[in-house]
Amino acid sequence: MARFCEQHGRRPRRAAGLAAAVAMAAGSAVMLTAPAAHAEVVDVDYQCKTPIGNKGAVSPIDIKSTPSGGAYKLVMSFQKGVSSSPVELGKGAMKPSALIKLGGAESGTVPVSGPANDEAIPANTPIKISDLSGTYTPKGSGKVTFTASTLTIKALGTTTTCTPNNNPKPSLTLDVKGSGGSGGSTGGAAAGGSSGSQLPQTGPADSAIALGTLGGTVLLAGAAGALWLTRRAGRQRA
Repeated sequence: MARFCEQHGRRPRRAAGLAAAVAMAAGSAVMLTAPAAHAEVVDVDYQCKTPIGNKGAVSPIDIKSTPSGGAYKLVMSFQKGVSSSPVELGKGAMKPSALIKLGGAESGTVPVSGPANDEAIPANTPIKISDLSGTYTPKGSGKVTFTASTLTIKALGTTTTCTPNNNPKPSLTLDVKGSGGSGGSTGGAAAGGSSGSQLPQTGPADSAIALGTLGGTVLLAGAAGALWLTRRAGRQRA
């Protein structure tokens, strides 16, 4: 009777230990599979040089990415208008473009552009910038940051250049893996932006995830074997 109680007293403790090991393995796998991207909306203080003088405006900037083969399609969004015109800008009269500055494991810029205004813009009102898109192709591997840089507005034969005045933080960070070739960043249209959280795992995180998954599988297999041996030993003693 004492042996029976002792054996049955040990089983709950062993089962609890195995459950804890399984939970730890699952937790490790979840942590390792976190998206290798970070995006946030950043306020950018644009100072614009216009044909009629200097103007300024602050606009929250959002940069999102979508994987496309070995490249990423970027979409830069302006949540508020910048600069203004002393005269009305008719439909299609204004064409915006910008540069996104690379940092971290890469340097240089990515050109992005957008369609002309689809509605007339009244005089002396903030100019709403359409979403600007372009394509980024990694050259190397590592964490790359994307920060709003120069904005250019062409309208009625004039050019307005706006530059960030507040040293803004990056709006997007990606963990990328380049092909090792000449690569480069090129402009181009992007078919709609999607959240950076949709990005696949790239770069060094891949090997870490693979190791974590393998370790979790081995641990689960070992836990299952230990549980089977415990139950078998209990039946033999009984």
